Amino acid sequence: MKAVIAYIRPESLGAVKQALYAEAIYTMSVTNILGSGRQKGYVEMYRGVATEVTLLKKVRIELVIADDSVEKAMDAIAKGAATGHEGDGIIYVMDVLQGRRIRTGESLS
Repeated sequence: MKAVIAYIRPESLGAVKQALYAEAIYTMSVTNILGSGRQKGYVEMYRGVATEVTLLKKVRIELVIADDSVEKAMDAIAKGAATGHEGDGIIYVMDVLQGRRIRTGESLS
């Protein structure tokens, strides 16, 4: 099993979910986060005062899926999140050693 973690723009979430659903990948966790990366933020004016915003709103999507579904998931996330501009996001894949369903005690590894 693999854990797929993606950081994307909040406005891309709907397109990413639809792309994952099209690949029959339905299990995911979604978290709103703040972060910084290559975008480096921006400066905005509020009541005449310049404020530097360095932590931008992002969405973290987490999937734990079978090894043979990883490429499909990565392609679906990339397809849904791509705008061609810096800050579209990043995808990480990690090994999951073990899991257990709480309700039944079933081992998931």
